[in-house]
Amino acid sequence: MADTVKLPEDSFKPMTPAERQALDSEKIAAPSLTFRQDAWRRLKKNKGAWVSLIVLGIIFIMAFGSLVVSPHNPNAVNPSYANLPSKIPGVGINGFNGTLVQAGQRVDAYKQAGASAGTYYIMGTDYLGRDLFSRVLYGTRISLIIALVATLFDLTIGVTYGMISGWKGGRVDTIMQRIIEIILSIPNLVVIVLLILILKPGMTSIIIAIALTSWVNMARLVRAQTLELKEQEFILAARTLGESSMKISFKHLLPNLSSVIIINTMFTIPNAIFFEATLSYIGIGISSPQASLGTLLNDGQKNFQFLPYQMWWPALILSIIMLAFNLLGDGLRDAFDPRTKE
Repeated sequence: MADTVKLPEDSFKPMTPAERQALDSEKIAAPSLTFRQDAWRRLKKNKGAWVSLIVLGIIFIMAFGSLVVSPHNPNAVNPSYANLPSKIPGVGINGFNGTLVQAGQRVDAYKQAGASAGTYYIMGTDYLGRDLFSRVLYGTRISLIIALVATLFDLTIGVTYGMISGWKGGRVDTIMQRIIEIILSIPNLVVIVLLILILKPGMTSIIIAIALTSWVNMARLVRAQTLELKEQEFILAARTLGESSMKISFKHLLPNLSSVIIINTMFTIPNAIFFEATLSYIGIGISSPQASLGTLLNDGQKNFQFLPYQMWWPALILSIIMLAFNLLGDGLRDAFDPRTKE
């Protein structure tokens, strides 16, 4: 039996506080996060994207909340209150106190119109005396509805088409991509004009026109990502285990495509809003007396030289929506990209 080896007492000594602190600093103290939790953490660190998300939330609440509570009827005509400037109670700043310049002098437009003491319009009125604030809320809601419905078609058609094309590959993929190239060769404006010849101008024709053409970009992005994912080991393992293509698509492909889908959706919505505003502005979209951001811009530019506020408000709301969606889209792109440096 081997002799027992005894170490001398001076072989061990207690660690000093500085040595313990140095040892603790090498530990990995970060919490374990899933991919989506890490993406949400990255998004919250992006101040521009976070502020944009809050601003868009406020716009959505105000636009759709006006269905329940609205300051005035957006289509109610009151000629005696026509072209009144903006007036906010308690604000004495020119441009927001109900005054305007006439013949070189600043006058109270509300007194001249015979309005009562409690009458005020936050954004003023248009040439028919309609409340511009109510019409901006109504127009924003119409533009958002068109964009959301068009985006729904974009998600259902584009994602499905792209996944099938990328998953099948070969001749099926080639034929499906040629169809996309044919659709891309037809300008959107031509599609909407042809639809107007069949349908009357309005929400239906705009939604159909956007739905017929907007899904192409989503399909191409999803198809490219599917071609890459279907060669990954976890997909090959699922196929080896005998899982059906449908189950693989919903269980494995779709979750891994979520980042591409979400990011592209954030850019599709503002594009649809701008497309609708352009069509309504040139007179082939939403028609009067209905309001949209495009029709409000068209009405406002007629009196822009003398009453610029009638065009400023819808232009400002449209600019904020476009900027917020683009900043949010950039933030989501960085949040879902693990290679992004914090």
